[in-house]
Amino acid sequence: MITTTLHPGKDGAGVVKRTVLPGGLRVVTESMPTVRSVAVGMWVGIGSRDESPQHMGSSHFLEHLLFKGTPTRDALEISAAIEGIGGEINAFTAKEYTCYYARVLDEDLRVAIDVLADVVTSSLITEEDVEAERGVILEEIAMHDDDPSDVVHEQFSAELYGDTPVGRPILGTVDSITAVTRDRIAEYYRRFYLPTHTVVSVAGNVDHERVVALVAAAYERAGALGGDASPVAPRVSGPGVELRSGTRVLHRPTEQANLVLGTTALTRTDERRFALGVFNAALGGGMSSRLFQEIREKRGLAYSAYSYTSALADTGQFGIYVGCLPSKIDDVLKICREEVLRVITDGLTEEEIVRGKGQMRGGLVLGLEDTGSRMSRIGKGELVFDELLSVDDLLARIDAVTPEQIAEVASDVLTRPMSLAVIGPYEEDRDFSAAVTG
Repeated sequence: MITTTLHPGKDGAGVVKRTVLPGGLRVVTESMPTVRSVAVGMWVGIGSRDESPQHMGSSHFLEHLLFKGTPTRDALEISAAIEGIGGEINAFTAKEYTCYYARVLDEDLRVAIDVLADVVTSSLITEEDVEAERGVILEEIAMHDDDPSDVVHEQFSAELYGDTPVGRPILGTVDSITAVTRDRIAEYYRRFYLPTHTVVSVAGNVDHERVVALVAAAYERAGALGGDASPVAPRVSGPGVELRSGTRVLHRPTEQANLVLGTTALTRTDERRFALGVFNAALGGGMSSRLFQEIREKRGLAYSAYSYTSALADTGQFGIYVGCLPSKIDDVLKICREEVLRVITDGLTEEEIVRGKGQMRGGLVLGLEDTGSRMSRIGKGELVFDELLSVDDLLARIDAVTPEQIAEVASDVLTRPMSLAVIGPYEEDRDFSAAVTG
């Protein structure tokens, strides 16, 4: 075992340590001695973008199946083991990773680690469970499809990235979930759910050495520890994506139109991401942002209007979302394009930059006030970054952003080919091309 201290912390708090166990399993902890809870996450570096067309939806399918049963626990015993001690257990799937997590009292750390290790390493994946959960996932897809404010983001990704793993929905489709077999899902599980692909992150009132001992014991019981394999390197690159421009209109007899206008943006490790974050906060990150003020406060054209960014290993997204009355969509799109052009030509004001930095700083610090968010930060940091920056380092990088850097990154991103997704009571041949061509 090799243990290193990633951050020394202060007065025993915020100490981040990392140990690599035999077989390549990584354990990362952060001490929070003033709390009485712990959050445990088991991060598997596999997500929907890693699926072949024949496995489409398998990452999310496994998220469901792993809670159905192991050789030592059935589905009820898995949930009852955590809920019976007042904890919570759940999972989520992203495009590049899947996380299984629990939050419990510090005295129940062993239970959380034991249950999570059991489900991650020893799921039975029976034919009966696959068929039962197939129906549940189809219901989940139907529920998702009933919410146009969710679907429009999915449609935007599909238009932006095309029929590629990055552009396909994380949940899969009705056709792919109906078609995927138990054997294909089990094959996917055996291939990727390995210690070399896994990070165990724990934050709260914990001792690192005790966490390592509990994780090692749980994996040894499952026969999943050992060997001389090294951890899979963090995913900091990929095949990249083709720049595309287009519009996608989905007819729905809704009372409100939902739209996302945007383009590709920076990768997860691009050093300019801090400048992009400040720019995004000023443009559409809150009630004081340009978009909110112009679209909602001054003109009353929408209830919800914001911009956002997201990032992967080899690409990213910048998008503007608005939900408005169908009759107002042309006015809304005109304002969005005008504000984008105004940022490119005139930049941001000094006041906007100060406000954008303040919003980023506050969001970062306030978002790390609980064990779950701390667990997520160190888990993702180990899995998908090549370094784990301290909170102080992150704040310093935000403060160091200059107006020139913001202008450069805004010009880079906002002059890329634009894509648009619209859901509303429009015919699918409705022409919105002017919104993406300027």
